[in-house]
Amino acid sequence: MAADDAQGEYRIEHDTMGEVRVPAAARWGAQTQRAVENFPVSGLTVDAGLIHALGAIKSAAAEVNGDLGVMDADVAVAIAAAAAEVAAGDHDDQFPIDVFQTGSGTSTNMNANEVITALANERRGDDGQIHPNDHVNASQSSNDVFPSAIHVAAAVATTHDLLPALDHLAATLTAKAEENAEVVKAGRTHLMDATPVTLGQELAGYAAQVAAARDRIAATLPRVGELPLGGTATGTGLNAPEGFAAAVIERLAERLDVTLTEAPDHFAAQGARDQLVSLSGELRALAAGLLKIANDVRWMA
Repeated sequence: MAADDAQGEYRIEHDTMGEVRVPAAARWGAQTQRAVENFPVSGLTVDAGLIHALGAIKSAAAEVNGDLGVMDADVAVAIAAAAAEVAAGDHDDQFPIDVFQTGSGTSTNMNANEVITALANERRGDDGQIHPNDHVNASQSSNDVFPSAIHVAAAVATTHDLLPALDHLAATLTAKAEENAEVVKAGRTHLMDATPVTLGQELAGYAAQVAAARDRIAATLPRVGELPLGGTATGTGLNAPEGFAAAVIERLAERLDVTLTEAPDHFAAQGARDQLVSLSGELRALAAGLLKIANDVRWMA
């Protein structure tokens, strides 16, 4: 429940720990506000891409929960529509929690649950009939949803932003290599003049380097797309109906146009982020390669 305070700038929310003051205009609730107050670490909030991925998961999860009879159809529809707004980036300002927070992402998961609840209740015209835990978080846990959202966000950004950019860069370098195929220059070893090469040969080498990095990054995506969703709190799948995770992941993959599958072992998938470490390593290799190319161009200038 909530009540306006005397000044009208805050409302009073109640949870199992007691009362907490929440900004009157905020759509988040007590759990989010407590996290804001408990983690004043960096001033940096969670990346918007992760919030959008979390919204997409919550939307698909509500639809599947409705299909499986976990909740009434009208409740599922309202939650799915509200979560879709979060996924679209319409409510990024409603996620104020510091990126340095509890390790399982519980605070941001509850932030999403509370915001989606408020939006869904506004849509239905109900006063608190939809509950952040009982409905928005149904068949889920922070421990499987939050890492799933990280993987989804990484897969989306890599697939739709990074790989096309690398394709464009490699193609541009290849075109420049062909354009300068007969431009002869001094080759360099340890900054000293060496045997002649063409500028086209050097540019083609850069193109090949970028293309190889692109292929190594793309090769990590099937593993990055293995989601722990459905494992709930500890990997056992307790309180998630049979077929829930597979149905949610199928909808996510289709809507986001990325490769996503259910993790073959939920205990491994929830207990470690090995696939993201692999992607991170390839991103570091790409960064080193791009720095090398940039330095070569600088020396040539």
